[in-house]
Amino acid sequence: MKFTARNSRSIRIAGAALAATALLSLSACAAASDEKPASTAAAASGDLGTITVGALATPAGDILKFVQDNLAADAGLTIKFQDFTDYNTPNVALTDGDIDANLFQNATFLANFNAQTGGDLVSLGSIYLPSAAFYSDKVTSLDGLKKGAKIAIPNDPTNEGRALKILAAEGLIETTDEPTTLADVTKNSKDLQFVEIENATLPQAVPDVDAAFVTISFALPAGLTAKQAILIEGKDSPYSNVLATTPELEKDPRVLKLKELLLDPATQKFMNDTWDGLVIPTV
Repeated sequence: MKFTARNSRSIRIAGAALAATALLSLSACAAASDEKPASTAAAASGDLGTITVGALATPAGDILKFVQDNLAADAGLTIKFQDFTDYNTPNVALTDGDIDANLFQNATFLANFNAQTGGDLVSLGSIYLPSAAFYSDKVTSLDGLKKGAKIAIPNDPTNEGRALKILAAEGLIETTDEPTTLADVTKNSKDLQFVEIENATLPQAVPDVDAAFVTISFALPAGLTAKQAILIEGKDSPYSNVLATTPELEKDPRVLKLKELLLDPATQKFMNDTWDGLVIPTV
């Protein structure tokens, strides 16, 4: 083939076009490599955005509101509190993606939920212990319970076992090592009559039974006080409430920052000052 000036000019134009295309491709690759996920980019800018957290109104809702009002803004986080009134729906809402995290349950309750539903919700660790107690309008101590006394306890496996363990530790009954139902009571020398009730309605049962085991999330809103408590759960209880989320959000900057703020010394002081030892920070 014989090259002419026209051939040479065409080759130069084609070469220039190829070079420009290559340059654009390289620029696009560089831009793509610098691009970050939205949550990471937001975290880098100091604006983490909004996180929706499900919890019962007291004490978790109060704690979340304290963090939102006093700590969240400086951390670049907005906390949206979603109020729940029972123990059954917060994990369902989290699984369905209606909320980003929840704060209402202990690790055992979470494990039972996953086992029963095939779920994979994860705990980011303990935040506080919501002390539970036996309340009574009829006696001033467990020793005052007579033979055949009627005792109201929660009907969910975690908190039912929790109540039975406390009674066993006080010598009123004997149970297997890890009781979850009344079938795990191996000795009941006082012939105590147990009434299994939905956790949320236990405060209303106090006048009708000799004693009722109520967790603080339902005791406080119902106006139950330490004066009515005939036995308060000890600080060494393994039933601390955990911050839970999904595997997809486990390392989300919003969730990690929320945990950090919940464990902040200011939040711990708020718990101690507000509930006088009934809500115990776990750090």
